[in-house]
Amino acid sequence: MKFTLNWLREFVDLPTDDAVEITDALADLGFALEAMEPLSVDFSGVVVTKVVQVRFHPNADKVRLATLDDGSSETEVVCGAWNFEAGAVVAWAKPGSVLAGGFKVGEKEIRGVNSPGMIASERELGLGDDHEGILVLGPDVAVGTDFATLVPYPDTAIEVEVNPNRPDCMSVVGLARELAAKYGVPLKEPVIDLPDLDGGPSVEIQDPDGCPRFVARRVQGVNIGPSPMWLRLRLRAVGVRPISNAVDATNYAMIELGHPTHGFDANKLGDSIVLRRAEAGEKLTTLDDSERVLEPSDIVVATPDRAVAVAGVMGGAETEVGEDTTEVIVEAAYFDPASVLFTAQRLGLHSEASSRFQRRMDPNAPRRAADRVAQLLVEHAGGTLGGVTDAYPVPIEPWDVELPLVEIERVTGTAFASADVVDILQPLGFGTSGNDPLTVTVPTRRPDVSRSVDFVEEVARFHGYDNFPNSVATGPGAGLSVEQRRYRLVSQAMVGAGFHEAITFSFIGQADLDRLGLPSGDPRRAGIRLVNPLREEEGVMRTTLLPGLLKAAEYNANRQISQVALFETGKVFLPSSDDIPAQPEVLAFIAVGSAGGGWFGPGLDRDVLDATGAWDMVTRAMGVADRVSVSATRSAPFHPERAAEIAIDGQAVGVIGELHPRVARAFNLDGRVAAGELMLEALLADPGLWQYRPAGAYPPVVFDLAFECEESVSAGQLVESIRSSGGELLEKVEVFDEFRGDPLPAGSKSLAFHLTIRALDRTLTDEEVAPIRQAIAASAESATGAKLRTAEGGTR
Repeated sequence: MKFTLNWLREFVDLPTDDAVEITDALADLGFALEAMEPLSVDFSGVVVTKVVQVRFHPNADKVRLATLDDGSSETEVVCGAWNFEAGAVVAWAKPGSVLAGGFKVGEKEIRGVNSPGMIASERELGLGDDHEGILVLGPDVAVGTDFATLVPYPDTAIEVEVNPNRPDCMSVVGLARELAAKYGVPLKEPVIDLPDLDGGPSVEIQDPDGCPRFVARRVQGVNIGPSPMWLRLRLRAVGVRPISNAVDATNYAMIELGHPTHGFDANKLGDSIVLRRAEAGEKLTTLDDSERVLEPSDIVVATPDRAVAVAGVMGGAETEVGEDTTEVIVEAAYFDPASVLFTAQRLGLHSEASSRFQRRMDPNAPRRAADRVAQLLVEHAGGTLGGVTDAYPVPIEPWDVELPLVEIERVTGTAFASADVVDILQPLGFGTSGNDPLTVTVPTRRPDVSRSVDFVEEVARFHGYDNFPNSVATGPGAGLSVEQRRYRLVSQAMVGAGFHEAITFSFIGQADLDRLGLPSGDPRRAGIRLVNPLREEEGVMRTTLLPGLLKAAEYNANRQISQVALFETGKVFLPSSDDIPAQPEVLAFIAVGSAGGGWFGPGLDRDVLDATGAWDMVTRAMGVADRVSVSATRSAPFHPERAAEIAIDGQAVGVIGELHPRVARAFNLDGRVAAGELMLEALLADPGLWQYRPAGAYPPVVFDLAFECEESVSAGQLVESIRSSGGELLEKVEVFDEFRGDPLPAGSKSLAFHLTIRALDRTLTDEEVAPIRQAIAASAESATGAKLRTAEGGTR
């Protein structure tokens, strides 16, 4: 936000003339200084004169002779500018004067004609960048006046940072309100009191959600021309190029009050205004002479038969105010912030108006803003007030928030009396009632205030952050939560398994999902598209972490680094029935190339065992190994015969295994790729306190059991059956063999298990173990149809 110190002083009596002190005060309130530039008169000896006569130079075609009257005598000078005629009031740099940059003016002969001094331009006077013509002053400026006395300098141009949640401070008056509250002085708002007159244009709001309010004020009999010099200089100081008194009035009011406005040529616009959504494919040429193709999500200002402006973004060229304009319709409105944001981004139009509307302007400010522009047009364009129309179907009212005083003490550590809080809040425009809790009424210009803690921030800002004593915060001790500690434990386990942690981009593209070979109905293809992505190739919020890791491995492989083992933990963004997508935490890993190797020979190529081994280390580190079950699965992008679904406490959490060879080739990776992707919620959950399990002092009974079963029966199903029937004495179950072939019939296989049984208080006898073996065999046959094999290879 740019402003000048003199402009600020019009609305608040500052206790100091030191610009540094003022910017320090603003910084204390949260508005950090970005730039500051002193403005001063950089010329001398320049006099206001009137052009009496203009004639052609007798010996040149590109310059003319102008006779100037300074009130005491007439002087003829040579001038190369063509933007003035007889009767114009100009700034004459007479001989002996000094222009900006220290340039001394004298007399000079130009093509045989002597020229005492020169008529100065804005650039030559150091008042602007315009050098196309000379500086033409208003007709009411007294001839013979020292021009330096007319320039409103010295002054200081200041730019401060305003956070996006403070649209109320995107104005000189808004910053003045903050300083007035800080210094305890009254705010002197602009006096704008225009009468309600009939005869305004008709306004029809067809989309009250997109445009809750629209004000149209008519100003008749305007004479389009340059604005007064002081106004032009003030606009230039804040980075706005002066154009004409009509356009300058809208810009000046926007900087002063903060609310954007727009001026239409009334004769081109007509008497009927419609606020609606654009039609699909509707076209409009905006003020930058670009034809825009609109969409139904865009709000437009229109006549009954055509759109004339993109609401909140930019006006249309067809109804632009020009030199022949005699009647202006001043528009001030409130538009839906999200609609303005999306339209501006889609069209690539980022104007001062759109940057303000998308921050949520004050819906109760349009009438005052329109009146201020009309006031300036009457004062500086010779206009006459016409009718006004204020369409506001459903007024937006201020809202109340309760503020318990204990909340202030809880957050800041300092207690405040009710009267002290009221003294801080009321100068900012908040209404207060009650005692404790206070009921605070929030003005509509403050969309950032909706909770009690927002008022705590206001109290802290104006009390002064440096004025709070140092103290130790009360409450529970600091430290990482259980979930945070376990999250770190996952990373530590993966690093221990030989993987390197990676952080990849949070966006992917449809091409990445195609390379994964995901089927068309896969939920991971229904990612959330970005409206305005940085790159079209990465325009979808990621639904899986694998593409990022695989592209990182591909990047390394292209640089002759073939041995890569990477993992990442982070959020994915999945479709949800709520407005906000589901954002689960996920662990993903990939490993390609060989592992190990060294002096004794090459390492082993990565395969499915690397994936299962890494997962085993994670489950052991997290203490959930006995709660995990594994079953074969066919799930893209994994190999159909080398992948397993992982479940924790019966709840599926993901898949580990080898990627399909087609996927590896799609990412230009040679050999097998071990990979896995798993939801972390079950791993991160608090497992509770460890239970002490005494070590057995008696020897275990260790034996093997082999089962003949159908191919469809998994080892995991049998392990689950054995654990459920083995009782408390069963200590460990391990799969150690899988066999097919003679003498087993086709379609069958043999699975062998290593079992450990132990009692803590005695050595088990064969008589005690036999019933356990029988129970395990009966349970396996009942649950899966598997039959216990004999030593000779048959079944029993």
